[in-house]
Amino acid sequence: MTEMAQQRRAAARRAELAQARLRRRYAAERRFRLYGVLAIALAIGVLGILLVSIVSKGYTAFVQTEIGLDLTFDPEVIDPEGTRDPKTLAGANYNRIILAALQEAFPEVTGRRERRALLGLVSDGAWLVLRNRVLEDPSIIGTTERVWLPASDEIDMLMKGYIPRDVPESARRVSDSQIAWIDALDEAGRVDTRLNTAFLTRGDSREPELAGIWGAVVGTFLTMIVTLVLSFPLAVATAVYLEEFAPKNRWTDLIEVNINNLAAVPSIVFGLLGLAVFLGFFGLPRSTPLVGGMVLALMNLPMIIIASRAALKAVPPSIREAALAVGASPLQTVFHHVLPLAAPGILTGTIIGMAHALGETAPLLMIGMVAFIVDVPGGFTDAATVLPVQIFLWADSPERAFVEKTSAAIMVLLAFLVVMNGLAVLLRRRFERRW
Repeated sequence: MTEMAQQRRAAARRAELAQARLRRRYAAERRFRLYGVLAIALAIGVLGILLVSIVSKGYTAFVQTEIGLDLTFDPEVIDPEGTRDPKTLAGANYNRIILAALQEAFPEVTGRRERRALLGLVSDGAWLVLRNRVLEDPSIIGTTERVWLPASDEIDMLMKGYIPRDVPESARRVSDSQIAWIDALDEAGRVDTRLNTAFLTRGDSREPELAGIWGAVVGTFLTMIVTLVLSFPLAVATAVYLEEFAPKNRWTDLIEVNINNLAAVPSIVFGLLGLAVFLGFFGLPRSTPLVGGMVLALMNLPMIIIASRAALKAVPPSIREAALAVGASPLQTVFHHVLPLAAPGILTGTIIGMAHALGETAPLLMIGMVAFIVDVPGGFTDAATVLPVQIFLWADSPERAFVEKTSAAIMVLLAFLVVMNGLAVLLRRRFERRW
């Protein structure tokens, strides 16, 4: 009986130890799940802080402070000879008309320095608005009408609250006189905040209030077209050959290893390759979507090849066996059965690769796409820039107004990336098949 009692106590002890081990295991699993939730929450929190920071700094770039002035289109200033010659109209001194309207609103301003400060209320490019209006409709010469002109970047920042008013005059770029003048215009209903169409329709500019992203958007679009046209067919053909037709030997193994290694090469190396080969050897034009697209296509090839091979491997072997069993050739089997079933994965990998290429800056800097480009590119061989490079240029500018331009451009780039990744998810959910 004593021996049986000892065995029962030992069994009870083992059961207690087992229960303790189970409790510790379950507690460890709960802690692991908790750590995972905390990690996700931390990542989402950091991402949220980043997005809030970007949006809070950039949303004001989509609006612009404008000043309404009663301008007299003086014929003696615009067209003294009355010929209505477009060259004469384009070369007129429109700043003189703007200054006359400002002095009419503030007749006490007489000194040369004060007049210059008064003219500084409006943008240095405000005269372009008048010139374009006169060229479009010369009949307005000799008339007086209220025209809304973009304010200078300092005044725009002041009205948006980025330049404080309660600091000494020496600590800000807006003088006390300019603050008094703009407040007087604001009280008279001549200051308004309107949609900044210039930001969405113009190219780059030295003046922050006139700078836009349309040139960079068009350059990005043209560059992505070249990248897609060059990389997609070549990458898919390579993946099909390696996965379906190539013999398994040391040479194909060497090719596969090198493709995987190329996917990990820093992007700036591809930029150096483009600089040496496309620009140095072939003499292609610098800072063009054509060269930029060729460089990004080289960088994108390994990624699309790897994604395409993974999509082809995901097709069940029974599909190939069934096609071959009914008499289809290997080529027909691949192009009529395997490739259509792998298309969703291939397209998803291609879109993700294009999204990755969309955010690249280093290789494009190496081929000269960092140049200051004012005009919107009209073709693949025109000088252009892309959104990431435009963001890089604006981030390096000293003017405070370029800070909001930089953040707004990042918002546009993120919108492009979200759309492309969303399209990839949509394609996968729409065409993916469960085996």
